[in-house]
Amino acid sequence: MAIQIKAEKRDKTGKGPARRLRRAGQVPAVLYGPDVREVCLALDKKEVNRVLKQGENVIFEVTYDSEKWNVMIKELQIDPVTDELYHVDLVQISMDKPIRVYVPIHHVGEPVGVKSEGGIADWMTREVEIECLPRSIPEAIVVDISELHVNQALRVEDITPPEGVKIITDPETVLVVIEAPVEEEVEEVEEEEIIGEEEEPEVIRKEKEEEEEKKEGAAEEEE
Repeated sequence: MAIQIKAEKRDKTGKGPARRLRRAGQVPAVLYGPDVREVCLALDKKEVNRVLKQGENVIFEVTYDSEKWNVMIKELQIDPVTDELYHVDLVQISMDKPIRVYVPIHHVGEPVGVKSEGGIADWMTREVEIECLPRSIPEAIVVDISELHVNQALRVEDITPPEGVKIITDPETVLVVIEAPVEEEVEEVEEEEIIGEEEEPEVIRKEKEEEEEKKEGAAEEEE
């Protein structure tokens, strides 16, 4: 059964009234849609959180007065300080018309390029845009990456979408690539350089000793 949320129509807008709503446990919201001109609503925060726990692209019912609408959350605003819901944009959904949404990509399997060849799986994107009827929206699209070797990639064109689902994202878009292992280059210091560095102080020391001996010899001759 679809989640139902009873909403209240907001007659007053602005920061002051919105702040009072939040203190009362409600969330300011705006509903848009082909059959709805912009309507300002107030939703129970707990009910909105219940929808969010269901995942992405959840369709639920909003009722106010004698009206009832199938809607989805289009955009959320979160308070950066308190991490609380700040505002919600809702969009009306027609259940018999295709819509476009983004769905996450989930993967199964460990790539052979990682398991046996020492590579690293580098994900370029983890979601794709699809088009389908609202009832056909999948929670996620699952891809098997177990056969990928080093330097191989999985692209959008390699995905087999669920029945009734059309992928809109560019087919050439790379989802994941198995990067070759990076070998650390250790610079080897040549033995000659090491020996040269070790001998240099000895050479200087010998030169100083010879100079001191010459000075002592010159002093003796003067005496």
